[in-house]
Amino acid sequence: MGKEAAIRGRITGIKRYEIHDGDGLRTTAFLKGCPLRCRWCHNPENLQRGKQLGYYAEKCIHCGACAKVCAKVHHVAAGEHTLRLDACDLCGKCAQVCPRGALTLFGEDISAQELARQLAQDKLFYDATGGGATLSGGEPLMQAEFCAQVLRLLKEEGVSTAVDTCLYAPRGALDMVLPFTDTFLVDIKAMDSALHKKWTGVENERILENILYLDGLGKAMEVRVPFIPGINDREMEPIAWFLRGLRSLKGVKVLAYHALSGAKYQALRMQYPLEDTRLPTKEEIALVNAVMRGYGLRTVEV
Repeated sequence: MGKEAAIRGRITGIKRYEIHDGDGLRTTAFLKGCPLRCRWCHNPENLQRGKQLGYYAEKCIHCGACAKVCAKVHHVAAGEHTLRLDACDLCGKCAQVCPRGALTLFGEDISAQELARQLAQDKLFYDATGGGATLSGGEPLMQAEFCAQVLRLLKEEGVSTAVDTCLYAPRGALDMVLPFTDTFLVDIKAMDSALHKKWTGVENERILENILYLDGLGKAMEVRVPFIPGINDREMEPIAWFLRGLRSLKGVKVLAYHALSGAKYQALRMQYPLEDTRLPTKEEIALVNAVMRGYGLRTVEV
């Protein structure tokens, strides 16, 4: 058994035919666990490293299939489904038998070899479109050794690779994936460190240092800038000023805040932190893109 077969990671899914996670047509694997707690996070199922059982009440037809395989957690009677999550061992059997997808086990353990095999299956599409495979999250660098093995195997198959990261990671973790990563997709949420900590839970010095480190090595980067009205709207020009000096920057993608992940928060019994935050207008997004271009940056329209 090769080393890559022994190394296992935890993912929440694989999404094919993606066009927003790097160049061309891509397949993206989402890894579980993140060191940040961004209030606007769109993937709450990837925040915790451990497995989680999600319950989408609106999909439940109260058939009782889950209770038949696990009565200690599920009780279905009189059109009502109650869960005792304190008794759940996260085996996933209930999710497997649910006919409507009302139950979802977030978290699958997989070997580096198997994940690389699945990602390489779409190489024909990558070659035709200039695409490739992307590791996203959560924060993939929390599973750096696993990622490095997956990326190495993909490179051996001639697959272009990208890592979608917040870059809040130790330098050693970054160095593990460097030799096998063609492009880094990097978030910058704010330049003001205190503001960054208020809304993400961590300061941003390590992130900015890692960006400069990658740039110094000539590693291609695409920077993503989430735009959340009333939270980081005043950070757009400082971000543009910082980015203007990067030599390896392929482009900047301004990501408009949306609230489409509310169902996942409900399924995980989590409160969505920004319920009262308004969505940005098209005019505001156009203005932010204009600010970026005003600093000589190439913007990538979403």
